[in-house]
Amino acid sequence: MSSSDVKPDKNPEDKKLSGEAVPRPPIVVVMGHVDHGKTSLLDYIRKTKVAEKEAGGITQSIGAYEIEWRLKDDTKSRASENDRGITNDLAVQYCKITFIDTPGHAAFTKMRERGAKAADIAILVVAADDGVQPQTEEAIAILQKSKTPFVVAINKTDRSNADPERVKQDLLAHGVKLESFGGHVSWHLISAKTGEGVDELLELIVLMWQMETPTYNPSGLVKGFILESEMDSRRGVVASVIVTDGILKNGQNIVTPSACGKIKMLENFLGEKTESFSPSSPALVVGFERLPAIGEEFKAGHLEIEERPETGIEERRKSEILMMEKEENVLPLVLKADVAGSLEALSQMISSMSFEGLRPKIVSQEVGDVTDGDVKSAQMLGALVVGFNCRLTKPAESLARSQNVEVITSDVIYRLVEQLEEKIKNLYVKKETDILEILAVFGKKGRKQIVGGRVVEGFFTLNQKVKIERQNEVLGWGRISNLQKEKKDCRKVDEGNECGLMIDSDIEIQVGDRLVIEK
Repeated sequence: MSSSDVKPDKNPEDKKLSGEAVPRPPIVVVMGHVDHGKTSLLDYIRKTKVAEKEAGGITQSIGAYEIEWRLKDDTKSRASENDRGITNDLAVQYCKITFIDTPGHAAFTKMRERGAKAADIAILVVAADDGVQPQTEEAIAILQKSKTPFVVAINKTDRSNADPERVKQDLLAHGVKLESFGGHVSWHLISAKTGEGVDELLELIVLMWQMETPTYNPSGLVKGFILESEMDSRRGVVASVIVTDGILKNGQNIVTPSACGKIKMLENFLGEKTESFSPSSPALVVGFERLPAIGEEFKAGHLEIEERPETGIEERRKSEILMMEKEENVLPLVLKADVAGSLEALSQMISSMSFEGLRPKIVSQEVGDVTDGDVKSAQMLGALVVGFNCRLTKPAESLARSQNVEVITSDVIYRLVEQLEEKIKNLYVKKETDILEILAVFGKKGRKQIVGGRVVEGFFTLNQKVKIERQNEVLGWGRISNLQKEKKDCRKVDEGNECGLMIDSDIEIQVGDRLVIEK
């Protein structure tokens, strides 16, 4: 049956009142390799300049935007459009489209997966002068796994070295069969810079949506996805969501597997307050009692809210200290970031790093600015503080300086990782031997001996196994079971500093002995 044979059965507004399924606008995710023009494409569509404002010129969080697209005046598809809730009055012949922009940098895999999960259709952007790259491959795998329909936008065709044919061959080699190669994947040549081909790309998106229009129940339970969450100093927890079913309203209870609350405020993607949201619309929700986990599905409406107990920050920090006392050769890190997605990406990158036998261990990770509480935790744990796209508060900066706690911050993730690598090389990479001279012996009880000393080479950390030497002769071995600097427990003492130690060993340590750690 052709689209011209379809007869409208009811006005969409009548369907809303009756509680029947109503067509909802498409949700489109834009994916691709870093710097291939994803955000620039959205800039052109929205007639804005977002890409130029982003730190480092790269997207580092999920952004969701809504546009109204004027449909072509095609009388043959009028009946089909009517049935899908598109007004046929020429003055208002528009369709809403929600776009989700995802980061292309390698660190943001989880964000891209969430974007694909929430979308009905995807645009895979590939630069005509660069071809298929690592994050292009990853995006293809994500789309194939999620079975999200997608169209390929071959971008930067305005450049002198553009080679669309090579891109098509690259895609074919990665299992993407375009229509011109006997496949079913639509594609279009575009230039996000000049706008060439962008209108035709949007028409292609609308056509794909019209072929299988998603629907929602306006009187049913509200459902959707958490795209992002952050802690606002004035408003509390703010969550960025996409609604997929029902009508999200102010005052409703909202729950996810990890958080709940009552909606106190709703804002659209422009920051304007509103009382309700229909499906496919991106919304900011204020009212969660704690940060919901990103990627979670939410429900809202007349729901019972069940309290979810949360371990206090101090209890968690004490627990981390107890756990770390049993571990050797770990590099403690306190992470802070502006939003939950940024924190997730930073954590993912750091977890894959290793340095000369040291294993980075994230002992604390929270959303928000770096505070004096974070510095206190770092001092107690002998940790570095790493802040991504967040502010170092004045009290925290002052305390870090006085307590000699290292803090590194940046608003670009790859620069932050470079800084972290450099800092670790300077501070933590071991020399051939770490040496501590015993300056005083304070007491002995069984195997436990309390001594004082100075680190003359390298550094010493809690729980390390040490060799005990006297006049260049090895007497035996021991383990550092407690470490203090300036009469305060710590996990690490650097070269040139004096410290107190509790050594667990059968060897009776004397003044002048040396504790040695060899690589």
